[in-house]
Amino acid sequence: MDENLVKRLEAAVVRLEALSAGGFQRGVELEDSGDAAAADPSIVAFDDLISQCVSRVTSAGEKIGGQVLDVSRFIAEAFNVQRELLVKTKQSQKPDMAGLVEFLKPLNEVITKASALTEGKRSDYFHHLKTGADSLAALAWIAYTGKDCGMSMPIAHVEESWQMAEFYCNKILVEYRNKDANHVEWAKALKELYLPGLRDYVKKHYPLGPVWSGTKKIATLAPAKAPTPGAPAAPPPPPASLFSSETPSSSQPKEGMSAVFAEINSGKPVTSGLRKVTDDMKSKNRADRSGVVSLPEKEGRAAPPAISKTGRPKLELQMGRKWVVENQTGQNNLVIGDCDAKQSVYVFGCKNSVLQIQGKVNNITVDKCTKMGVVFKDVVAACEIVNCSSVEVQCQGSAPTISVDNTAGCQLYLSKDALEASITTAKSSEINVLVPGAEPDGDWVEHALPQQYVHAYKDGHFETTPVSHSGG
Repeated sequence: MDENLVKRLEAAVVRLEALSAGGFQRGVELEDSGDAAAADPSIVAFDDLISQCVSRVTSAGEKIGGQVLDVSRFIAEAFNVQRELLVKTKQSQKPDMAGLVEFLKPLNEVITKASALTEGKRSDYFHHLKTGADSLAALAWIAYTGKDCGMSMPIAHVEESWQMAEFYCNKILVEYRNKDANHVEWAKALKELYLPGLRDYVKKHYPLGPVWSGTKKIATLAPAKAPTPGAPAAPPPPPASLFSSETPSSSQPKEGMSAVFAEINSGKPVTSGLRKVTDDMKSKNRADRSGVVSLPEKEGRAAPPAISKTGRPKLELQMGRKWVVENQTGQNNLVIGDCDAKQSVYVFGCKNSVLQIQGKVNNITVDKCTKMGVVFKDVVAACEIVNCSSVEVQCQGSAPTISVDNTAGCQLYLSKDALEASITTAKSSEINVLVPGAEPDGDWVEHALPQQYVHAYKDGHFETTPVSHSGG
């Protein structure tokens, strides 16, 4: 009992420090009913989540220091802000859409600050920063207002949001597995904060979303204090269209609030990337789509810049059957959400980008891509990697066949359901396959696929065996 009391007190101190640093002030109603909220089972359970799981992340971040500690503190601040929002839901009537935007503003501000760490010159801890910032989208489960609100139910939303962050988390585990245990500890602690931590908390207390008071007036936030001279300006409020009822873009119709928070993290207005498709932009009406493939001319000494040969970036569904992702550069939040098992995905000419496919598709082809990451759930036929360099592909569900052809540098992450996949390689090098460890929370186990073979003629036929470099 004494140990639990100490943990509660430590959590309270961390929460007060985070609130003080973030400038978040509670309204009068919160102050008057703090004792009642502290006794509520759901608030007590959230305090336990903070004291046990969030504190593990910040403790691991302190061992590493620098920007990893900074993003860890933002994570702690975001969870403390959500705790205050949970208290407020119990003291407030369910707001309208405009009121919900105002209600979530403190949480949006913390997410914006965490996302800002990933911008600018790429840090040595970029994967840590992306994992931490992207994971905070899971806290948007509190915005769920019903089946027509445009987002997944709370439990599914937490799981889907973590899947977007897990791509970078796995990179940390692989990079530091035999290098620095502190980084591995941080990555594992962060994953356990969301799965099972936040997911199980939401499943037990809020499976259908937050429970609002039916009688009390809508609680309001106290106005923020004016910034002191010389202090950095506070981040701008989220765009007014944050919870608009407009239909999302065709490329992300099932993303709901996940897409909204990804846009907030990018620092751009939610609708800034949308553009109307005119008749002359459709494939069937374009003169340059004749179907004739011409050979490229030999480049002379005065060859034109390569950029002139690069087509426009695309992420579109063609003829209702084929998703085309082309010429994307430096885009880490590409998402295909509205897909089905009859559609295929073709990824071509992309660099330094990450694509997430959130559904079952028939076939996936990654062609002529460099430093490209692809995360998908299930594929009916096959996932093909062709003519690529330094790509990473993660299967979170099942895939009967994975083929790698004429590729230098490929990392495949397989889920437990994908371990029976048939993997075919040809004219490729540096192919590594990572599979889950034997224990539920064990490290990924890396296997290097052989790229050299010995052929011996015996009994009327050739026998082929991989070259062993074990020195045995």
